[in-house]
Amino acid sequence: MKSVLFTLGPVSIYAWGTMLSLAVIVGLLGTRRLVRRVGVEFDHLLSLTIWLVLAGLIGGRLFYVFFYEWDYYSLYPLEIFKLNQPGLVFYGGLIAGVLAGGIYIYRHRLPFWDLADVIAPFLALGYGMVRIGCFLNGCCYGKPTGLPWGVVFPGLGAVPRHPTQLYSTIFALFLFVGLLWLFQHRRFPGQVFLVYLMVYAGLRFIVEFFRENLLIWGSLTIAQLVSLLILGITVGVYWYQHRRAPEV
Repeated sequence: MKSVLFTLGPVSIYAWGTMLSLAVIVGLLGTRRLVRRVGVEFDHLLSLTIWLVLAGLIGGRLFYVFFYEWDYYSLYPLEIFKLNQPGLVFYGGLIAGVLAGGIYIYRHRLPFWDLADVIAPFLALGYGMVRIGCFLNGCCYGKPTGLPWGVVFPGLGAVPRHPTQLYSTIFALFLFVGLLWLFQHRRFPGQVFLVYLMVYAGLRFIVEFFRENLLIWGSLTIAQLVSLLILGITVGVYWYQHRRAPEV
């Protein structure tokens, strides 16, 4: 594990933040080639990205605070703003990003579903890149395992564990390739984004069985319950959008 990649004087360069920054840059470069196909100027995409990143960080943090460590942060509320500490949840960031992005798109009268389709493949790719940052940071680790690729994480004893961060990265890379292909063959606006949500929710549900996480209902984690909720909603929206939307 190498949570701090290097230091520049008093400034520490963290692995997780570096991977997030690279994910945003790669996403912008990739979507720049696709966004023109849906008739949207790149300047709008650049502004939208800023909204999405900020909303994602805030939403991810608040989700963690309220659902994972409320007892602690209710006593020390100023600690909420220390984003250099662990405590960001992807689903919180995703939900906040969709809401913030929807507001921006509505205000500027942009095509929501077309933009969502453009962003979806690189959202999957970015997720995979950030999970590499999680691996280097030593967080989001899995349960003990006897498999040969088990990893010993610092501070958890000499017990090999599932590298669930890397599982997520591998799944995300395959999903990225599949979504790029689907974008070239999509049959209606929103198809790529909705497929992304459905597949990601399904994969996340599976990965959670191998990951150490908060159990809130029997053997299910909060991420699994959110996955089931998103999967159910997305299937309904997909069916509705497929029936009503004109083909691309």
